[in-house]
Amino acid sequence: MTFSIITPSFNQGRFLPQCVDSVLAQHGIDFEHIVTDAGSTDETLEVLGRYPHLQWTSEPDGGMSDGINKGFRKATGDWVMWLNCDDYLLPGALAKVKEFALAHPDADIIHGDCVFVKEDGTPIRRKYDTPVDEWDFLFVGCCIPSTATFYHRRVLEAGELLDTGYRNCMDWEYYLRLTRAGFRFGYVPEALAGFRWHEESTTQKHWQRMIEEGLRAQRAHVAARGLPAYLGSASLLKVLRKAFQVRRVAKRWVAHRRLS
Repeated sequence: MTFSIITPSFNQGRFLPQCVDSVLAQHGIDFEHIVTDAGSTDETLEVLGRYPHLQWTSEPDGGMSDGINKGFRKATGDWVMWLNCDDYLLPGALAKVKEFALAHPDADIIHGDCVFVKEDGTPIRRKYDTPVDEWDFLFVGCCIPSTATFYHRRVLEAGELLDTGYRNCMDWEYYLRLTRAGFRFGYVPEALAGFRWHEESTTQKHWQRMIEEGLRAQRAHVAARGLPAYLGSASLLKVLRKAFQVRRVAKRWVAHRRLS
């Protein structure tokens, strides 16, 4: 079993060594690491040059989703994931995914937990997740971390790439679309990656755009599934979010015997 790790990159060279080293530390696993840099002007290219095993390019792209798609198209692994340049894999992460994949051959997407960390790498807390379904994605949101999510190559071979019209919620829209296509999600109750919170992260910088894109993804899913149009109401979705968050708490208790 082989893995393809895709890392989109732009002017965050100070984080790249930890990202690349965390993949190199996945002992006993066959992998390729593909970095699609968008033309960085900081120390990124110097850092990339230190690692002869990397497959990398540096050229302008159409945004993060486009950069990830470039990597997806180059990937040759049985399992593919994107690992942002400011995030990193935890020790043994790929071995845990491999073990789960072998035991659950029907899983098309495998996701696990992540650990939120500060800019300097200091741990904040672990995000305990649960098994997910269409209603979690539609009513709660992008409730699994992309940095700890893996896609079987049959997903990509089916032509399922990121929608480049989304700059923040590309993962949320992707998960909704994959549920519509009938792909199956499997959950590993293990911490697989570190997710870094810092001022320059896309998540931190563009909250309003995230809200707008999230609502667009929800409404598109409602329409594509032929669900009642009133489910696309922003005010109703807020109410349903609270209700389905309670459902998520119940599922977390089953998975981890904890409420948060």
